[in-house]
Amino acid sequence: QVKLVESGGRLVRPGGSLTLSCAASGFTFTTYTMNWYRQTPGKERELVAVVRALTGRTQYADSVKGRFTVSRDDAKSILYLQMNSLKPEDTAVYYCNAHLSIWETYDFWGQGTQVTVSS
Repeated sequence: QVKLVESGGRLVRPGGSLTLSCAASGFTFTTYTMNWYRQTPGKERELVAVVRALTGRTQYADSVKGRFTVSRDDAKSILYLQMNSLKPEDTAVYYCNAHLSIWETYDFWGQGTQVTVSS
């Protein structure tokens, strides 16, 4: 059974830092590209950060570049998102996604974790 379980979301003040985690199980974590998305009410889900399988290459949305760092621990099957210099506009539900596309496409999602940036 595939599971992606996010944790670490909470209320934080502007300028603060937070680290999200996503514990994965039930699939071959090392072969999947792992992504962080976020969503606010009434808006489409936004891709925030990507870390590719094998190479570990990372990509970021312009809105978080220089402030967020995505990483993965393949030995423990955990995905991380280190968020610094948080802004109120970073407030959202953050979702972990596992993606693999070969002859078929596989997408797995976590349940999300709420991050609120407010004074």
